[in-house]
Amino acid sequence: MLRDKLHFSGLLDPQPVTTFALRTSVRTRAPLNCNPKSSYNGFMTSAAPDSVQSRTPSTAPLVDDFGRQVSYLRISVTDRCDFRCTYCMAENMQFLPRNEVLSFEEISTIASRFIARGVRKLRLTGGEPLVRRDIMDLVRVLGRRVSEGDLDELTLTTNGSQLGRFADELVDAGVKRINVSLDTLDAYKFSEITRRGRLEQVLDGIAAADEAGLAVKINMVAMKHVNDDEIIDMLKWAHGHGYDLTLIEGMPLGEVALDRNDNYLPLKQLKDELAGQFTLERLSHSTGGPARYFSVKETGGRIGFITPMSHNFCESCNRVRLTCTGQLYMCLGQEDRVDLRAALRERGEDGLDEALDLAMILKPKGHDFDVARAAPAVKRHMSVTGG
Repeated sequence: MLRDKLHFSGLLDPQPVTTFALRTSVRTRAPLNCNPKSSYNGFMTSAAPDSVQSRTPSTAPLVDDFGRQVSYLRISVTDRCDFRCTYCMAENMQFLPRNEVLSFEEISTIASRFIARGVRKLRLTGGEPLVRRDIMDLVRVLGRRVSEGDLDELTLTTNGSQLGRFADELVDAGVKRINVSLDTLDAYKFSEITRRGRLEQVLDGIAAADEAGLAVKINMVAMKHVNDDEIIDMLKWAHGHGYDLTLIEGMPLGEVALDRNDNYLPLKQLKDELAGQFTLERLSHSTGGPARYFSVKETGGRIGFITPMSHNFCESCNRVRLTCTGQLYMCLGQEDRVDLRAALRERGEDGLDEALDLAMILKPKGHDFDVARAAPAVKRHMSVTGG
């Protein structure tokens, strides 16, 4: 009976899924073989979809079983990217057919339900979000929610390649800051890491964003034997231009060409090395994400550390991730997900609210990254759920 109550038939992937007992830590694996049209054992109702009467949209905060409130939604608007970074995706990626991707209207509707239930920050990711056709239409719609006071912030993570085209429009739409992924300042090494990107184009894009008035934060994945000899140069360059720098440990997501074990660089070790050359002072500053920030006295800038491998931050997790196909992942390092596309298309806002209620039950206590494990923690690439 408990299984019937907790399976949100048709919203959970029809592959074997995790069965969760409400308010317990018991987990078992069981196949879900049911037709959502004929056997809709909904989380909030046991009636079939066509017979369920519409209810008042919920405004209840999204709080998981561990007392963490979700206030931050990351939305991947596309799995496509104009780069093929070695730590992020395979060189010959098979991208999704465009007809499987959420429309801008669907993304806006889903975002609105999250906002109604307490989410205050949205981040658009990819792939590379700025390669999606007419992306600024969506940015403008979501940006209005900031100007209307419904959101605190709309931000964007980008590889920088398209910033020369879109920086001014982003500012006009209400975006005030962006994260730019940049792992090296060496042009040859940049082309090796990205497989097809041009460093000059990215640097010009960053300069355009700065000139347009966007606050820029540089995200650098720290990799042993790849760019560990450049970190001080990157820090001085970023701070010299007034940009924050965040260093990130590589994460075991999807099969990639890079040898993750060989290239893994624990940031505690790196932070200790930096502390031998710079004066680092812990800051209370937060951007709503997992980074721990320090001021660098000698440069006057800020440096952040994101440590999913060596020191996880799961106890304070306030985030969920929506893929471009409408799959809601409650944890970057786990496979549990709820299908919001099915919920929206079959039941509208009622279905979304029920799916979000279920997602809070399914949100795990933490991820399961282990640097000693040879296989990836999850099969999907970083570009699927967004960086």
